[in-house]
Formats: sequence, structure tokens, C-alpha cells
Amino acid sequence: MPDTLSRSLIFKMATELSEFEQIYRLGYDTFVQEIPHFLAGSAGRFVDRFDHENHYVICLYEELLLGMVAVRSTRPFSLDEKLPKLDQWLPQGHNVCEIRLLAVAKSHRSGPVAQGLFHHLFQYCLTQRYTLAAISGILKQQKLYRHLGFVPFGPPVGTADAQFQPMYITLKAIEGDSSHDHAAQFSSRSDRRSRQSPPRHASGGDLPSIYRLRRSPHGHQTPPV
Repeated sequence: MPDTLSRSLIFKMATELSEFEQIYRLGYDTFVQEIPHFLAGSAGRFVDRFDHENHYVICLYEELLLGMVAVRSTRPFSLDEKLPKLDQWLPQGHNVCEIRLLAVAKSHRSGPVAQGLFHHLFQYCLTQRYTLAAISGILKQQKLYRHLGFVPFGPPVGTADAQFQPMYITLKAIEGDSSHDHAAQFSSRSDRRSRQSPPRHASGGDLPSIYRLRRSPHGHQTPPV
């Protein structure tokens, strides 16, 4: 990725209708067409069944969505359905959330988008007092997840066409971790630009504007899978 483009990346919580629409289209490209994991959506859109509970961290170049990742804390998790007795696999005494739907545009997968998404996601999790995050990491991306500090547990889940490894990370484990330094360079710049142009429909109390939230207005639009 050219350095001039890298300096223009914005990482923030999705708040605008146009951002959600791009989320649904990137979700369709990634999770319906590329990874045969979900049933086909309508008109090139995939709306997750937990969309009304998801909070999306996104990466933008100007107004173009380059990547996204979602987090939610309401049980049961998607991973609860894939791995019975999930809590027996996890360290005890944590406030747990689930990370899902990591997607990066194909043209930007070799750059800092994924690490930047996780950096801002972890910062958001800290504001919500989550202490552990679980994820189903696609098998071919295990190097990335391990580099970020995720620990594998249990057997792979999913189908023959789309296999995932359950993993978790404790938020304490990322503090001072040099693997996040590369993504952190975008943090202050994103904060400044977000404060200069705050989301038009944002809410969220005293959180910095980059972490303010608005629920997706679309709710359930596809059947559970």
C-alpha cells in the first residue's frame, strides 16, 4: 500500500447508513462468494443475523470501505453453537465478547488494514470492559491471528469448505505488545479526523468520537445460518 494511502486511512465505529450498506456488500463478497460460509443474500448484500447486536469497526479511505470486523457480547455466541460447552475451553473469570466477520477488500490484504482494525477493536473492547475475546479464525489466516496474540483452543469447526479454528485473546495480553505498534500509528490521526468530523448520528456518552456507536437500522434481513 502506498504510504500516502496509508496516511489517509480512517479507523472508526460504523455510524452512517452508507457505511452499513458497504458493510453488507463487503460481507456478501467475503462470506457468501469467497468463503462459502453463509447462505446467499439478496441483491449482493449479506446482513448478519446478529446485525442488530453487532458493533462494527471499519477502515475507510475517504468514504470507501476497505475492511471491517464486528464484536458483540450477547450470549449465546455464534461459537456457542459450533463448540458445545464453550466456557469449559476458556479461562474463567472474564467478561467475554465474540469477534466475528473480519473482512478486508482483496486489494488491501497485504497492507495494515487488518492490524489497524484489530487495534481499534481492542481499544473499543477496553472501553466496554471486556477482558477476553473469542473468535473463529479461518484456518488459512492462523499466522495473522497468532501474530496478534490469539491462542487456539478446541477442534476446528465449520464445514469442509470453510473451516475455522476457535481462538481467544485476553485484553491484558495485548497491552505493551509490539505486534500492535504498526497499527497504533494510525490511532492519533484517526482520532483527530473523527473529532474534526464527528458522526452525524453518533451516540455513546463520553466515549471518544471514534468509538461512538449507532445500532444498524436494518435488523434481521436474512434467515439464521
